[in-house]
Amino acid sequence: MATHTSAAAAILRDEEEIFEEYEAPGAWTQARRRLMRNRAATVSVVVIFLLYLVAIFSPWIARYDPTQVHFDAITAPPVWMTGGSWAYPLGTDSVGRDLLSRLIYGSRISMSIGLVPVVFYLLIGGTVGLIAGYAGGVVDTILMRVVDVFYALPDLLIIITLVTLLRDTMIGSLLSGMVLLLAALSLFNWVGTARLVRGQVLAYKEMSFVEAARALGSSPTRVVMRHVTPHVLAPVIVQMTFTIPGAIAAEAVLSFIGIGIRPPTPSWGNMIQDGFGMLFSQPWLAIAPAIAIAIVTLAFTFFGDGLRDALDPHMRV
Repeated sequence: MATHTSAAAAILRDEEEIFEEYEAPGAWTQARRRLMRNRAATVSVVVIFLLYLVAIFSPWIARYDPTQVHFDAITAPPVWMTGGSWAYPLGTDSVGRDLLSRLIYGSRISMSIGLVPVVFYLLIGGTVGLIAGYAGGVVDTILMRVVDVFYALPDLLIIITLVTLLRDTMIGSLLSGMVLLLAALSLFNWVGTARLVRGQVLAYKEMSFVEAARALGSSPTRVVMRHVTPHVLAPVIVQMTFTIPGAIAAEAVLSFIGIGIRPPTPSWGNMIQDGFGMLFSQPWLAIAPAIAIAIVTLAFTFFGDGLRDALDPHMRV
């Protein structure tokens, strides 16, 4: 018995040394250097950082209040067109609101929508995946059947229905409908994270260092948190970077069809809706927010690609 215990301790000690090496500054420095060598990922990090700065400091960056109406400059053209003025660099909309100021303020909605639901995806899906994968048996079967039910539901259709039904309630009016939208998005889209985490846990829980930890008497909670979770984080973090553009696009779609963020609060989605009716006379009203959404989506996609390569264990040389 003592021999088995000492062997388990040796295996666990070797795993902890490997993990400490993974956590050492040199390993993370190599990952950072690999990420920085990826030019698309580097530019994307800068773009994302700048966009969050714009979102945070929008009241100080924007020249006008996004709801302020300029009766003397209704549908003013952008500065590069005849009749344009630097007072309104991107022009104004059909009621005289400055387009640039609305774009800047709209970044607050879109960047928040991209970040907050992803946190809930990680908390809900990650917890379900960890419990299902490590517990196994009946617990795994029950939890994964629940995941399958949520996965089979037409999430976008149900989100549209929920937002429509609750739009005129107290929760639907909080923060111009943003709270309801966040709740609806967070309710369904965690199933992919749960499946990913469960698959990773199933792979790692049978490895020798986990068996050694259990042989030494570690509690299930300690085994999961200390020896399994750190190995699962890398692919989950990468998946989160690909999930953020989907949440931003979902908000834009819901706002475009009129059940997302309540006007006059600007979001890039309802700005496209406002400009869609004038697409042939003033196309920049719809094109500008569409370009903003495309930039954010591409930035997170390229960043996710670079992060996946940087955290790939086969590239740690």
